[in-house]
Amino acid sequence: MPGSRLVSRAFVREQEGDEGDLESTPQLPVGTANYITPAGHARLKDELEELVKRERPRVVEVVAWAASNGDRSENGDYIYGKRRLREIDRRIRFLGKRLDIAQVVDPAARQETDQVFFGATVTVCDDQGSENTYAIVGIDEADAARGRISWISPLARALLKAREGDTVRFQSPLGWREIDIVEVRYVTIDPN
Repeated sequence: MPGSRLVSRAFVREQEGDEGDLESTPQLPVGTANYITPAGHARLKDELEELVKRERPRVVEVVAWAASNGDRSENGDYIYGKRRLREIDRRIRFLGKRLDIAQVVDPAARQETDQVFFGATVTVCDDQGSENTYAIVGIDEADAARGRISWISPLARALLKAREGDTVRFQSPLGWREIDIVEVRYVTIDPN
């Protein structure tokens, strides 16, 4: 039809929301390694193995069964299964790429120092006297609720290379803040 724009889905981006959790995953700064703790590396490898060896084969089996039932246009098992396969394959590619560039750094193997580097567990005190402890971890391990901050976060970047007793300034969502570094430790980061 002249003037109409029919485009195959094969040549357009997936539908919104089809990207799963990958769009919310922070990107690494260009030219940097994917620093990760041993626990984080093991967790990513375990997830990849689970997807490749167990979940994907189960979904492929369901899709094959659903396809054998005939009409696929209104077959919920087939449609959902194909969508789930795309999500699984996307996650497998993502995990493979992340693991390929991973540089495992074991904080417990670092010599004791009062300077903050990747893997440090840092106790800080704000201007109200409130103390918080953060472990500086890889971007795939960050979990603010558990006190694990990504090494590319504004707080971690302010802390990196500072020492116990230093005051650092960083941009928070509430504006500029200053905190004092009370303690720097290098310990094994609990995988849970």
